[in-house]
Amino acid sequence: MAKKALGIDIGAASIKIVELAAVGDKKSLENYLEFELPKNTSPLKTFYGNSMLLSSNDVSDILQALFKKAKIEEKKVAFSIPDFSTFFTTFDLPPMVEAEIPRAIEFEARHHIPLPLSEVVFDWQIIEKEQVSPGVKIKVLLVAVPNKVLESYQRLAALCGLEIRGLEAEVFGLIRSSVAPGKHYGPVCLVDIGWQSTTVSIADKGVLRLSHSFDFSSNGLTKALVSALKISEEQAEDIKKRQGLGSGNQLAADVLLKEVDALAAEVERVCANFSQQDGGSALNDIILAGGAASLFGLREYFASRLKKSAQITNPFSLFLSPPILQKRLQEIGSSFAVAAGAAMMALDT
Repeated sequence: MAKKALGIDIGAASIKIVELAAVGDKKSLENYLEFELPKNTSPLKTFYGNSMLLSSNDVSDILQALFKKAKIEEKKVAFSIPDFSTFFTTFDLPPMVEAEIPRAIEFEARHHIPLPLSEVVFDWQIIEKEQVSPGVKIKVLLVAVPNKVLESYQRLAALCGLEIRGLEAEVFGLIRSSVAPGKHYGPVCLVDIGWQSTTVSIADKGVLRLSHSFDFSSNGLTKALVSALKISEEQAEDIKKRQGLGSGNQLAADVLLKEVDALAAEVERVCANFSQQDGGSALNDIILAGGAASLFGLREYFASRLKKSAQITNPFSLFLSPPILQKRLQEIGSSFAVAAGAAMMALDT
């Protein structure tokens, strides 16, 4: 029997599931599902302080119904955790001997994580290392997730009878499925446009260097159209999906362009700050992800505005799948990048 695993990405208003199987040294796409929460219903997540917790019972009911409908029997799973609920930071440590590094990082973590260490689970990785006298000078990426957030996913898994193989911030799944080894030879900027917020991250050689979340969202674009055009959310959503930045309705295009330009300015600032801090490293590639990444004209606008190569991620291109599905998978791939990355991690664990 082929080894299989699931990746599950739970947003505030949608759930995305990707099922992969190992076929020799390749991965095969076995299943993919998307569930969108009906309008005017309670969100799948609720706020806890500055984090978001799953509504475990409601999500459990939905997941079990989806599994039954799609005849998914696999129990091994990796969940993505919203970047919004995860703390990221980088910092430098002065030269020291290797044995002192773990203790120094734990001490430094207390100054960077905005919660008591007893209330979070944190992990770290060295992203730069330089041999100097009298030891090693390093730059550290620190990631922390509140215990309450992790517990909500553990509760969900228990309710669904799932075996957790991994829990990770969304950005790590996105990097895994979107930054192909050997394809990008320098740092890459990933722009993940979600329903509630957008995360802009820089990865170099597959390693996360920095990540920032902004109050820009697919839902925000819809609401901007509602306000400017005095139309319903359903009409605004239809215009956004059908026209995008095209000029079918010039007023709508102008509204969307104003919003998108504000995001492009943030992306430009993040890229410029990274290049300056990293000694002038050239950052030439933008990867767009999330449901709104396929907004008509968005990729071309980013390429022109930022003077960089811009592409829409398609994680499904990494997997074996029926040729008849290729066009459809390319159309929806950007929405499944995080779930696909989580599934890749679960399959390799």
